[in-house]
Amino acid sequence: MIVGFISMAVAILLAFLRVPLAFALLGTSIVGLGIATNWNIAFRLLPMTISEAVMSYDLAVVPMFILMGNVISRTGIAHDLFRAAYAFVGSVRGGLALSTMVACSGFSAVCGSSYATAATMAKVAYPSMKKYGYSDELGAGTIAAGGTLGILIPPSIIMVIFGILTQTNIGHLFVAGVIPGLLGLLMYMGAIRLVAALNPDHAPKGEKVSWSEKFKSLAGVWPFLLLFGLIIGGLYGKWFTPTEAAGMGAGLSILIATFHGRLNLKTLREVIIETAYTSVSLYTVLFGALMLSKLLTMSGLASGILGLVESTGLEGTALIFAILLVFLVLGCVMDSMAIILIFVPLFAPIVVANGFDLVWFGIVVIVATEIALITPPVGMNVFVLKAVLPDVPVTKIFKGLVPFIAVDLVRLAVLVLFPGITLWLGSTL
Repeated sequence: MIVGFISMAVAILLAFLRVPLAFALLGTSIVGLGIATNWNIAFRLLPMTISEAVMSYDLAVVPMFILMGNVISRTGIAHDLFRAAYAFVGSVRGGLALSTMVACSGFSAVCGSSYATAATMAKVAYPSMKKYGYSDELGAGTIAAGGTLGILIPPSIIMVIFGILTQTNIGHLFVAGVIPGLLGLLMYMGAIRLVAALNPDHAPKGEKVSWSEKFKSLAGVWPFLLLFGLIIGGLYGKWFTPTEAAGMGAGLSILIATFHGRLNLKTLREVIIETAYTSVSLYTVLFGALMLSKLLTMSGLASGILGLVESTGLEGTALIFAILLVFLVLGCVMDSMAIILIFVPLFAPIVVANGFDLVWFGIVVIVATEIALITPPVGMNVFVLKAVLPDVPVTKIFKGLVPFIAVDLVRLAVLVLFPGITLWLGSTL
């Protein structure tokens, strides 16, 4: 147990010091297993773990969803979604920010990445908000917060990783994420309206658009509706598995981009290479997380933590809030992916032992991770945004995120106290 605890502490320290997460997890896991058992077992477990993961049918979902998101992002289809959203709500006070939030949710439904959503919408929406006199706080804050929807509105890469780490049905996680994701969108839009009402100078009204133009703009929405309907509708109707849904989504996105005349061989080659690089990076990190999970079990740390939790007397909702508090605090200083990979294998057995549903737990953990993406001092979405918008001070972005963090905390509490909100849609399967 002591070896497991020290290995966990070293992995956290290395992640905090920005050592590449794959090397941090693999290195500490192998050394920890070598000390806890013997070096022969440690070095035999590594190729076994990698081969099991590579041969996993579920893991094939990762590159397909990444490919789908890259195709939509690189071919400019996200611009069409923003224009459609702006046509309908852009004329009200704060309408551009509302349009951006709607576009973020739509892009999230085919992207699965918070960073990609934030970076793409910064290029698409921020110039328009700047043109119409929006404050940096509201403009940048809206994009950074909207980007977090990328890991909750399915399909989501984080959901896939959570499902693999905990052996939870990925399709059920996708379906369960729909209502909390839409709830997040509505609450974010409410926060924008409140900011616009309290500070009108931060959110001027946009230009009015005729009804004929509004209907014309809807032509940019159908790719997102088609892809989302195919993936979630197919999973909900049990027509195909998550891996099959990912393959169909990736293929359909290529057909849509080709139909729009925006995909040539050069762009397709770039998209495929980018997808390969991203997939290999994620795979390597996941191998490290799976090795760490084995270390936690074989060193006795997982059972020791479970016994410690039972000795505190915490149970039920109080236990879940205590676990989520750990995620929220760690989110202030660590990358969200590192938190998921290191701590989900540690806490999942505790959650199961106390009779909670892992699908529900996965969603509330992802919501907590969303909050971590926009909280100081790390807030990775903020720094992604800063890289795209170098003229916007980080302090202004964090200031603009305050109302969104507030509604996120309320949403997290609601989802914990009322699990039916998360599980209802899945229960109808």
